[in-house]
Amino acid sequence: MNDKIHVLYIDDEDNNLRSFRATLRKDFKIFTAIDAEEGLRIAKEEEVHVVIADQRMPGMTGTEFFEELMKFSPDPIRILLTGYSDIASVIDAINKGEVYRFIDKPWNIEQIKNSIKNAADIYFMRRELKDKNEKLKKLHSEMNQFVYSLSHELRGPLMSISGVSKLAKMELKDSNAIEYFEMIDTATGKLDDFIYKMLDFYRSTKIDNKIVGIDFKDVVTQQLDVYKKKIDIGHVKVAIEINQESKFYSDDSKIRVIINNLFSNAVQFQRAEHRDKSISLRIDVGESEATISIEDNGIGIEEKHLSDVFNLFSRATQKNVGTGLGLYMVKEAVEQIGGRIDLKSVFGESTIFKVTLPNMK
Repeated sequence: MNDKIHVLYIDDEDNNLRSFRATLRKDFKIFTAIDAEEGLRIAKEEEVHVVIADQRMPGMTGTEFFEELMKFSPDPIRILLTGYSDIASVIDAINKGEVYRFIDKPWNIEQIKNSIKNAADIYFMRRELKDKNEKLKKLHSEMNQFVYSLSHELRGPLMSISGVSKLAKMELKDSNAIEYFEMIDTATGKLDDFIYKMLDFYRSTKIDNKIVGIDFKDVVTQQLDVYKKKIDIGHVKVAIEINQESKFYSDDSKIRVIINNLFSNAVQFQRAEHRDKSISLRIDVGESEATISIEDNGIGIEEKHLSDVFNLFSRATQKNVGTGLGLYMVKEAVEQIGGRIDLKSVFGESTIFKVTLPNMK
């Protein structure tokens, strides 16, 4: 550190102030004050890293001075000089978080020099951490704006391409040309789905919880309506049972990420040759928690892959579907709202996901 540590020393004995300045001015930039009022004035006008105050001063004690200092300048690290008779007030000050440490009088020059250096290390580490936190907050806000702006700018042209493709197919009579437009529709559909996945990924991993009342019937109905508009699931028997008599509070967007991705997973990994494809979704809501269970009779998951399915970009099958994001997002969303997820699967037969979420009322 090239710049000197700025130290403010308050003591009502002028000899102590002179001695302190003469002894330490080569190592530190020293400010001195004969009483607490002058010390407060200096602290308002100068950048101070470490403040040292004598406990016994007329008008205002050292601990009282620190209380006033914290009202407008809480960052400087505070050291109290005291005799044994003041130990009760020192303990009280330390417990209140007003004092970093205390030093017995008369002070030893090496002891006080080391205390100043250690206190300054804490000051500069805290300041660096504060700066980084501010930068992170700014970055987080900018990233929120970027993600939503990007998704909007991408989806607009995609919808235009999809609309033009549908019009073209209505007017074309050449079967080969129609096939090309079908390929365009498939590609735009996959890209649109990926954009949705990116938004879900961001909601489930980067955005703080926003707790609201959850009506699971409304959530499930809305999510299924959206899903059915994108994917034909007429070939799958879907059974839904929702039991909610208690009010439930959680993060709505994360609940939707969980249900949407678990349901999508159950649809995608059905057995192609199986005639009686089925998915069962059951939600039970109690006073303290809610459980979401989704069971399918699809291809199942091999036992060796069970521990990996929640990892980012992990796929437990060679089947070329999905992005490898879905179950990772589910796990992240569940953990961020304080829940847990359990998985049971029999390869070639069925898979059951059970999510337990606390009521965050």
